[in-house]
Amino acid sequence: MAKLTKTQTIAAVAEKTGLGKKEAGEFMDQIAELALDEVKSNGEFILPGIGKLVKVDRAARMGRNPATGEEISIPAKTVVKFRVAKAAKDAVL
Repeated sequence: MAKLTKTQTIAAVAEKTGLGKKEAGEFMDQIAELALDEVKSNGEFILPGIGKLVKVDRAARMGRNPATGEEISIPAKTVVKFRVAKAAKDAVL
């Protein structure tokens, strides 16, 4: 089975909710914008039953250049991770 494209996802949401494709697309865009704003300001955004986006600080560490084998210093940085909810894991697995 092929992966859903954004257009196919919007069409499926529109069909299941009774919204038009344009409204469903705007809804999906607003959810994405809200998620990013919340992660940026509060550090996490929860999608009930699916999971949550979490802002995580990574510590500086030593790494290795795979081409030369030389040790390099990897600086600390902030990343966004997605943690899958237990209900979603149980439903899929």
